Amino acid sequence: MSTFLFLLFPKKQPGGVLPSQRYLHTVTLIDNNLYIIGGQYLTDTSIEIIGKEFICLDVSNPFNTWELSWENLTDINMVPPHIGAASAQSVANMFLYGGISTNNDEKDLVYIFDTRGNSTNSWITLNAIGKTNKAFLTSIDNDGKMYLFGGKNKLNDEILNDMLIFDTITLTFTSGSLVIMILVRSNFKNYFIYLYIQQTYLLTGGSIINNEPLTLNEVYLYDTIQDNWSIKTTSGYIPSRRFAFSAVLSLDGQKIIIFGGKWTTNLTALYELDLTNFNWYIPKVSGQIQDPRYWHKANVIGKYMVISFGCCYDQSIESDILLLDISNDQEYVWTTNFEPHLPSPLPTQVPTQEVISLRPFPSSAVLSPIMGTSITVFY
Repeated sequence: MSTFLFLLFPKKQPGGVLPSQRYLHTVTLIDNNLYIIGGQYLTDTSIEIIGKEFICLDVSNPFNTWELSWENLTDINMVPPHIGAASAQSVANMFLYGGISTNNDEKDLVYIFDTRGNSTNSWITLNAIGKTNKAFLTSIDNDGKMYLFGGKNKLNDEILNDMLIFDTITLTFTSGSLVIMILVRSNFKNYFIYLYIQQTYLLTGGSIINNEPLTLNEVYLYDTIQDNWSIKTTSGYIPSRRFAFSAVLSLDGQKIIIFGGKWTTNLTALYELDLTNFNWYIPKVSGQIQDPRYWHKANVIGKYMVISFGCCYDQSIESDILLLDISNDQEYVWTTNFEPHLPSPLPTQVPTQEVISLRPFPSSAVLSPIMGTSITVFY
């Protein structure tokens, strides 16, 4: 019998750009580009450098996860080093909400980056005086709106359970209903996952009470039309307790796929929730099984669940990007090769700046030349 020994060594990033490992960052997909900004890492003492780093990965071309061609946009980044922000996409604009500055720089509430400008003049800031600046929250974007739930007040560490809705077109804030959520989540540290399904947002798991993560035996549904909540009890192979995991919607829109989280192993990292009956199960997976991460980000790009950075993996032997091919419902495949499926180009549109308010409160707006154009809102 012959024995073969295979030795695998990671390859260097082409072009000499090797991003810092990070977690608590944001990842935003716009025009076939994955924009990554902010974050920190436990074993890296240069937190300010990581938090300031602004990088982009072009996903319009095939690539291997060990040969990533990162574009470094740090020179045009106007956002202070930060962690725990939330991001969204509207047309060609990237929106960053909240977060905590890691070097005590004054940080505005919202930063808007025109991805087609690629200069310092591409940034607009929105500072809503008196509006809570939250960090470590969950968010989702849909139809030009950011739905921002939970997190904590960056000034006093108060755990928040409010639903804030930011309109990325009119640059206005409103508040959503908290019925049910206040009753069941009033004292929890919230590390929820948000997904958009038709007109409903699904909120699942991840909270901590008494330093113990909750199980995923319930999910919470927020109807964006009716502005109300409902609760569903799950069944099947309910995942082990965890928080700081990621979740995406399957390609057929009928399942939620979750990966990783703190206190998981490579055998308990991947689960699916069937949205037709709210039943959990473990999908069949092939390829080289990936070790779990937490505080990472996940996006669906083409036929892949694309996992970006996170804590805590060895960057010398694991890629910053993981790929799970989810095109076959019968068997998902971990892979290192990405083949793009290009969507239609986005139309050109910029945020409306003429009317800026914090509804339902009276407000006025003042424009000032800070970091490109600054929009300061008072009420």
